[in-house]
Amino acid sequence: MPNTRTVKITEHLHYIGVNDRYTHLFESMWPLPDGISYNSYFFDGGSKTCLIDCVKVHSISEFMDKLTEVLKGRPLDYVVVNHMEPDHTSSVRTIRELFPECKIITSKKALPFLKNYYELEEGIIVVGDGETFQIGERALTFYQTPMVHWPESQVAFEEETGILFSQDAFGGFGTLDGAIFADQINTDFYEDETIRYYTNIVGKYSIQVQRALKKLGGLDIKMICPDHGPVWRENIEWIVNLYDQLSAQRTKDGVLIVYGSMYGNTEMVAEAIGRALAAEGIKEIRIRDVSKTHLSNLISEAWTYKGLILGCPTYNVGLFPPMANLIQVLKKQKMKNHIIGTFSNYSWGGGAEKLLDQFAEESGYQVLPTQINVKGHPGEECLNLCEQLGKEMAAALKGQDN
Repeated sequence: MPNTRTVKITEHLHYIGVNDRYTHLFESMWPLPDGISYNSYFFDGGSKTCLIDCVKVHSISEFMDKLTEVLKGRPLDYVVVNHMEPDHTSSVRTIRELFPECKIITSKKALPFLKNYYELEEGIIVVGDGETFQIGERALTFYQTPMVHWPESQVAFEEETGILFSQDAFGGFGTLDGAIFADQINTDFYEDETIRYYTNIVGKYSIQVQRALKKLGGLDIKMICPDHGPVWRENIEWIVNLYDQLSAQRTKDGVLIVYGSMYGNTEMVAEAIGRALAAEGIKEIRIRDVSKTHLSNLISEAWTYKGLILGCPTYNVGLFPPMANLIQVLKKQKMKNHIIGTFSNYSWGGGAEKLLDQFAEESGYQVLPTQINVKGHPGEECLNLCEQLGKEMAAALKGQDN
C-alpha cells in the first residue's frame, strides 16, 4: 500500500507539507478558490535531522503526525526558517516546545521577527550570505534574497544534489491534489495560479526578484522545492523562465479593458472599444467589470497584457469608487511596459475624466492621445472616438505610429 501521509523525494528528503482548503482569502485579501499548500521538507543528514520551513499552525496536528513518521523516534536537531511569514512559521513555537533541544537556522534579519512573533531568542544559529552549514553528513548553503518578498528572506541549496529550497519564490496558489511533483500535474492551470500568486504577492518587488535570479543563476539547480505549489524535479527551466518573464515585466500584446458602469452606458463604451480592437486584429482582449472582478484577477491580467484601458463614470465629482480602489492598487504595483487609454462618463458634471487622465500621465506608461468623456448614452460621435482609441492601441501594440 502506498504511503499517503508523506512523500519521498530522494533518499534523504521527504515532503511533509499540508493543504489548506479552508481559508477563503490568502492574507485576508486574495481569493483561494482552489486552496493553497504549505510545503515543509524533512532533510535527513544521517547523524542529524532537519526540518526545512514549517506550516501554518492550524494544521499542526496533521503536520506533527507526518514529522513523527519520518523521524522514526529520532530527535529533531534543526529547523531551517527561510522566510518568517506566519503561514510558514506559526507552528515553529510548537516545534520548539516539543523538541526543546532543536536549533533554529535562519538569517540575521529574521531574529526580530522570531522574537516579536514567538518570543524565541535562544537556540538560534544565524547564517550569512553564501555560508554553508553541516547537517550531519550533508550540507546546506544559504543565500540571502531580501524582499523576495520579505526583508529576511533567504534560500537554501544542497550543492551535492542540486536541490534548491526556495521559500516563496517559484510558488503559486492552489492545493496539491494527490501529486506533489510538477511533472505529474497539468501545468496549464498551475501557470494561471502562479502568475496570480506572483503578481499579487511578489510583483511589486520585481527588481529584487531579478537580483535574486542573477545571484542564483550560477548554481547547478536540478530540483526546486518551494513553500507553495509543486516540487520541480523536471523541466525546471519552465518555472525559472516564467519568474524571469514576470519579474522582467515582459508583457503580451493584448489588451485589458476594465470598466465601471452603474446603468450600462459606460459598459457600452468598453464594448465598442473592444470591437474596434478586434477589427484591428488584436486577438487577446479581456473586458472586465471592476465591480464584479476581484482585484486579484485584475492585477494578474493587468500585469500580463501590454495594453490597459480604464473607464468609469463620475461619482460624486470623482472616480467610481471601485475604479478608484483599483487605481490606488495599480499605483503600488510598480508595473512597467504598458500602454494606457482612458474613457469616462458623466450625467451633469464631470470629474472622473480628470483623475483618470492624471493617473495615466503619472503612470509612466505610453498614453494614447484619444480621451473619451461621454455625457450619458454614447452616440455616434462617442462610438467614432471608441474606434479611434481602438486603432491607436492596436497601432501602439504593433509598434506603428498612430
